[in-house]
Amino acid sequence: MIPDTLRALLAAGEDSRRQFKRDVTNADALAAEMAAFANADGGTLFLGVADDGSVPGLSRMDVSRINQLISNAASQHVKSPLIVQTENIPADGDRVIIVLTVPKGQDKPYFDRNGVIWFKNGADKRRVNSREELRRLFQSVDIFHADELPTRAGIDKLDRLRFRDFLRDTYNQPYPDSPEELLTLLQNMNLAADNGTLNLAGVLLFAEKPEWIKPQFIIKAIRYPGNAIHVSEYLDTEDFSGTFPELFEGAMAFIMRNLRKVQADKGVNAPGVPEIPPVVFEELLVNALVHRDYLVSAPIRLFVFDNRIEIISPGHLPNNLTVEKIRAGNSNIRNPILASYVAKGLLPYRGLGSGIKRALEDWPEIDFADDRDGCLFTVTVHRKEEKSSPKSSPKSSPKSSQKIIELMQHNPTVTIADLALSVGVTNRAIKKQIEKLKQQGRLRRVGPARGGHWEVLE
Repeated sequence: MIPDTLRALLAAGEDSRRQFKRDVTNADALAAEMAAFANADGGTLFLGVADDGSVPGLSRMDVSRINQLISNAASQHVKSPLIVQTENIPADGDRVIIVLTVPKGQDKPYFDRNGVIWFKNGADKRRVNSREELRRLFQSVDIFHADELPTRAGIDKLDRLRFRDFLRDTYNQPYPDSPEELLTLLQNMNLAADNGTLNLAGVLLFAEKPEWIKPQFIIKAIRYPGNAIHVSEYLDTEDFSGTFPELFEGAMAFIMRNLRKVQADKGVNAPGVPEIPPVVFEELLVNALVHRDYLVSAPIRLFVFDNRIEIISPGHLPNNLTVEKIRAGNSNIRNPILASYVAKGLLPYRGLGSGIKRALEDWPEIDFADDRDGCLFTVTVHRKEEKSSPKSSPKSSPKSSQKIIELMQHNPTVTIADLALSVGVTNRAIKKQIEKLKQQGRLRRVGPARGGHWEVLE
């Protein structure tokens, strides 16, 4: 009799970890199935089971023949050879099922005898023949990393001032005198490829205009009204490009200006503190920039809703990493060059594997979704419900303009977004009020929009 546990497995049907075969007669075909499992996460072949899950079984003579076929296929038809396990399970009558278990390979990639790399594709298998698929396979076993990919950018695209300051501040080393010396230094620092071009890490960290070289590796941020994505409605939107520090600073500023401010026992005229500690987003944004999959040509997306903030990174968690493991502080370095330079002070990086854990300690209301089919990793930071309060319109109440004046007197560098949150109106309404105050001669702006300050003339 077939054990109930086995019947339940067969009733569930085939998937990426289970394959049914009524019979096998060809060692090459069997080797292809084994290689596909080994190149993925391993799996089990049930021999003597039809595609629909019924169990015709195998004769005793078939069992002897197939076991010899398995041995030959695993040792001679797969490169590198595989160590597999078989178990013979009695079925109805004198029939037998062979359960063939193929472990996850430790020496990927595995080829069949014809040099073809096979990979699981749901319940089926397919040839790996694209450059991107090969790179991802090599990346999964630490043979290759996306951040070392050569680009088409020569070393002339380097931001000389940025790189000069980094050399001085980090290594107390001067900028090289000649292009030859510069190239040698960049190669020794793992920032340039053997062909003389900047690699991906060199572009993302130190190129003058990274978005001109790799336009897909940016951050797209949108503030939606309500709790759902709208096709055309939004309250705030901005695309951030540039080097890692510029991406980080831009995304942080976007989040901060779209967070609610809480008085937190401060005076009524104080701008307040962000509803969620900024360090939470520092950790999550650094994690997104350093650990995203740069083999996926897509931007990081940052969505702000009334009840949550989402950071969506291209690429699912690498290898055996799971949400439970990252919550516990485990990590897997997908881009070691980027991680090593970020740790040198380019971003507020506080240690391998500790970022997610630290964010959770400061704000436990964070969910993680690892979408392996969609190749996405989503972090959702939940916001607390805003307590509603009656708000007066600046058009109908003169108090709003006086409140703006008081806030500017208390903090001359206060932003439009902070003013809007404190007064309880939109950014657009604040801008209109400011224009009126300027026309009345009560206020003026000193310096640029960024870096300047307000001067109250009353």
